[in-house]
Amino acid sequence: MLRQAAIWAALVATLLIPVIAAAFSPYLAWREPIYILAGFAGIIGMCLLLLQPLLAGRWLPGLSPVNSRHWHRRCGLVLVVSIVIHVIGLWITSPPDVVDALLFVSATPFSTWGVTAMWAGFAAAAMGVLRQRLSLRFRVWRMGHAGLAIVTILGSVIHALLIEGTMEIMTKFALCVLVVLASLATLVRLRVWDVKQRA
Repeated sequence: MLRQAAIWAALVATLLIPVIAAAFSPYLAWREPIYILAGFAGIIGMCLLLLQPLLAGRWLPGLSPVNSRHWHRRCGLVLVVSIVIHVIGLWITSPPDVVDALLFVSATPFSTWGVTAMWAGFAAAAMGVLRQRLSLRFRVWRMGHAGLAIVTILGSVIHALLIEGTMEIMTKFALCVLVVLASLATLVRLRVWDVKQRA
C-alpha cells in the first residue's frame, strides 16, 4: 500500500510541477487570457502524453487491466480536447501563424512538428473510438494505433523542446524525457511488433 501511494504521489508531482512552474513564467506577463489558456492546454496535453503510455502499459498500481484501458481511452479524448483548445486559442490570438502552420508553410520548425503531432493524435484517437467499426484485424489495428501514437509523442516532444515559451526549461525537458521513456517501456512491455500475439 505504501509503495502504491508513493508511486501515485510521484506521478501527481511529476504532472503538477511543470504546470506550476509554467504559472510563474515571465512570458505570461501582458498576455491575453485566451493565449494563456491555449498555452496551458498545450502543457496539459504534454502531461497527458505521459499518462497515456503508463495506462496503456498497465504500469499504474491499483488499476485493473480493464480500468487502465478505460482510462487510457478517456485520457485520449481529453488529449484531443486539449489540442483543439490549444490550436483554437492560438488561432484567435494569431490567425495568420496558425493558418501557415496548418498549411505546413510556417517559417518556424516547431509549428510543423506540432501540426504533424496533432493530426497523428487525431488519427490515433479516431482509431481508438472506431476500433470495432473499422473491422481491422487486431494486429493491424494495434500496429496502426501504436504507430500513430509514436508520431504524436515524438512530434509533440520535439514541438515542445523547440519552443521557448511558457514552460520552464528544466521541467519541460524532464517531462519530455519521461514521456519518451514511458512510451518506449510500454512498447517493449506490450511487444506491439509481435504480430503473433493478441495482447
